[in-house]
Amino acid sequence: MTPAGIARRFFATCMAFTLSVAPAFAQEEGKESGMFDQVDAMAGTLVGWIASAFFFPIYTSSSGTEIPLVVAWLVVGAIFFTIRMGFINFRGFKHAVDVVRGKYDNPDAEGEVSHFQALSSALSATVGLGNIAGVAIAVSLGGPGAIFWMIIAGFLGMSSKFTECTLGQKYRETRPDGRVMGGAMFYLTKGLAEKGFGGFGKGLAVLFAILCIGGSFGGGNTFQVNQSLNAVQETIPWLADHRWVFGLVMAVLTGLVIIGGIKRIALTAEKIVPAMCGIYLLTCLAVLFMHTSEIPAAFGTIIDSAFNPGAAWGGFIGVLVIGFKRAAFSNEAGVGSAAIAHSAARTKYPVREGIVALLEPFIDTIIVCTMTGLVIVITGHYEGGSAAEVAKPFAEANNGAGLTSKVFGAEIVWFPYILSMAVVLFAFSTMISWSYYGERCWAWLFGDGSSMVYRWLFLLMVFLGSIITSTNVLDFGDLMILGMAFPNVLGLYFLAGGVKSDLNDYLDKLKKGEFEKTQ
Repeated sequence: MTPAGIARRFFATCMAFTLSVAPAFAQEEGKESGMFDQVDAMAGTLVGWIASAFFFPIYTSSSGTEIPLVVAWLVVGAIFFTIRMGFINFRGFKHAVDVVRGKYDNPDAEGEVSHFQALSSALSATVGLGNIAGVAIAVSLGGPGAIFWMIIAGFLGMSSKFTECTLGQKYRETRPDGRVMGGAMFYLTKGLAEKGFGGFGKGLAVLFAILCIGGSFGGGNTFQVNQSLNAVQETIPWLADHRWVFGLVMAVLTGLVIIGGIKRIALTAEKIVPAMCGIYLLTCLAVLFMHTSEIPAAFGTIIDSAFNPGAAWGGFIGVLVIGFKRAAFSNEAGVGSAAIAHSAARTKYPVREGIVALLEPFIDTIIVCTMTGLVIVITGHYEGGSAAEVAKPFAEANNGAGLTSKVFGAEIVWFPYILSMAVVLFAFSTMISWSYYGERCWAWLFGDGSSMVYRWLFLLMVFLGSIITSTNVLDFGDLMILGMAFPNVLGLYFLAGGVKSDLNDYLDKLKKGEFEKTQ
């Protein structure tokens, strides 16, 4: 069966399941549910169905904390790639900064966007509400120690990101009209075929593409709309009873950008990403400056909670799992999504773009997530903290953006208005990048001519994100995006040797000074 045939059967099965359970919701306990309530209920059941099919715990502690297979899969993979690539996350850092600064830009090289634009496009998909809402949820539920494990996951994830984005460049294809097609779909099929595993590679690629499309609808779309709305309605209460209005506005704005493809997305992202990061980080610094004397104690609390089972909510295993899970959702290292954006960069050397890509987890997780976590810890809005009762309702509802708004608002009265603007920019930039990821996978499955169908479906999901509950959206986003790591990391294990060889050759040339500034 062709990839398109497999994908059609999968989506048809999901649709049949959804339609089969719909009547039950309308008749449950004799209650008449509104259309929006039925949509939300169906989403919750579909999430539970997928979770039971794809995820299961590989270990359960005495306290009941579970280690999901996907978390262990990502951690082991990140450790392997860090060692296999000779700690490229440290060795390649300075060179990555030089490349992003434009030192090695070559406008004549094949590709559609610059190194900086590719980085901005990928960052716009990762630096988003996972850093605001996700971190708030992680710390409020997992305790301060979750921040420590998020930072560790960020460092390890830099190597995973390097490996997958190098391969995205290496196996990309250029269409006659100049458009670049690349990503895990291509290196899983072409790369594994070179090693004699063509059928296996195609199966992994189809699974990846299906999950990526689901991830673009979930974590890259509905989660962004839902969490940004939760923050905005803190300053505009009217939206709490008219949530659909926000979804409609976001759908229109998103549509104006994604119709233009990667070039328009990159042009938009390179302006929004630096601006939104600057605004948010300056506000974090302002709060931290107001509590300068408490920062050392906050770091002490973070470290103690990370290793002291008595201090960590859920014990040592619980806080580690929550930290790694949130980090994976935030920076997407090992998931394979960023390779789609980086494959479009103008360069002759795949390794160079892989080195640029390793900056993403550093910026996304180690800087932005840590800043958010520090503010949460210093203000005591976490399980066992001085403001735990204030945080509890938000945490239980998985309303991380609302919690962050509450935390910062207690320190800076006007901050909720700034956060409202920031989260809308975060959400918007994430959605436009994930629309590109999902569209490339859709086009790989069904052909370039079907791209417009995907775009309309994506915009529909933008609207639905405003009416589906936070918990359902968060769970669905986690399932799809983290699920992409299974086929992607498995393929990376087979292809890591080639990446290592390419890396050694590149670094040898760099050391000898063979690269000209125009290359």
